[in-house]
Amino acid sequence: MIMFFHVYVLQSLKNGNLYIGRTIRLETRLKEHNQGLNFSTKPYLPWQIIHYESYLNEKDAARRERYLKTSQGSRLLKRMLKEYFYEKRKV
Repeated sequence: MIMFFHVYVLQSLKNGNLYIGRTIRLETRLKEHNQGLNFSTKPYLPWQIIHYESYLNEKDAARRERYLKTSQGSRLLKRMLKEYFYEKRKV
């Protein structure tokens, strides 16, 4: 069985904060975030997934997660999701 390692980006529906993480069970992990089981995301419930990437190699996923958490990675993410963020501002 092929196992994928997912790097995901969540956005808080409460204040628009972004959270970047990594998991092998994406749907389960989102439920955990929304149940308040993660200390760093609990104050900003609820969360929605706005982007994810899947990797066959765990080290590749970990490297991508670290990169997206940097200022350069954050800028890339905002360029990749430019239309999404533009539409959110219009509403």
